[in-house]
Amino acid sequence: MDDRHRLDQVKELFHSIEELIPFNRYLGLQTESIDHEGAVVHLDMRDELIGNFRDGLLHGGVISATFDVVGGMAAMATAVLRGASIEESLQRLRPTSTIDLRVDYLRPGAGRRFTARGFTLRAGSRVAVTRMELHNERDELLAVGTGTYIYNYADQ
Repeated sequence: MDDRHRLDQVKELFHSIEELIPFNRYLGLQTESIDHEGAVVHLDMRDELIGNFRDGLLHGGVISATFDVVGGMAAMATAVLRGASIEESLQRLRPTSTIDLRVDYLRPGAGRRFTARGFTLRAGSRVAVTRMELHNERDELLAVGTGTYIYNYADQ
């Protein structure tokens, strides 16, 4: 199976995951891309996501939750894309679990549209470490994060 077909299947998987997880739907996360480089999601500001009501800033918990999602997506994509076959990988791999998540807030969460990028720094047979960034529509870097995820396999 060629890489393009594998990537298309991974994208389909994550679009269905978006629909299956109510919290992700509530946040309004929209997957832009997922591939060997990592994952990119968008988030539009809404009143429900405001943490600082006076200035209308994005809540820090929304940022950390978005990082957890995009970091987990990058980790899962790495596991699936490096597998012997995508069918085997998808049957064996269950959603990853977060071991650790660190967020550094660099600027206030000002903006109307936010882009979170996650990419895998290192992936072993059971654990992956990812790096995440959040930018607003002016491409200002608002936060960075690091996540550690454990792969949950059906046969282990």
